[in-house]
Amino acid sequence: MFSKFAKNKSATFKSMPEKFDTIIGKNTVIHGSLVMLESIRIDGKVVGNVESAKEEMIIVVIGDSGEVQGDILAHRVVVAGKVAGNIHAHERVELHADSLVQGDIKYGSIAIEHGAKVMGLLLQVSEASNANLGDSDAQNAIRKAQSVTGGGN
Repeated sequence: MFSKFAKNKSATFKSMPEKFDTIIGKNTVIHGSLVMLESIRIDGKVVGNVESAKEEMIIVVIGDSGEVQGDILAHRVVVAGKVAGNIHAHERVELHADSLVQGDIKYGSIAIEHGAKVMGLLLQVSEASNANLGDSDAQNAIRKAQSVTGGGN
């Protein structure tokens, strides 16, 4: 029963042709924030935030050897490597089998392969609330929701 699913790597992952104007190679380490105007693939290491404007359709891909120590803000984020920071994808987050995310994830939609690890909160945000959340962290959004519904600790 499960063998047919193992052969079909993942029906939930969207295979899209992607064009990267910027590729950070395996042996490259960048210290500082990146403000993206085009999609990027990171196979090396970035120590700092990776971000783009909300209206831009920027895709950030962290390859299996890639690592980001900082927050990521983009239209779509694909992680096969490691992220130590929060992710905010206006449209979609994809976490591949050996990925590791140590931080909160805000997303419009999400796909997680078996074996991916997340140490943080997952918070789905609608298009309307996506604009209102801005860059506030997921913990604040949960506290706000609890105060509205009367829930608490």
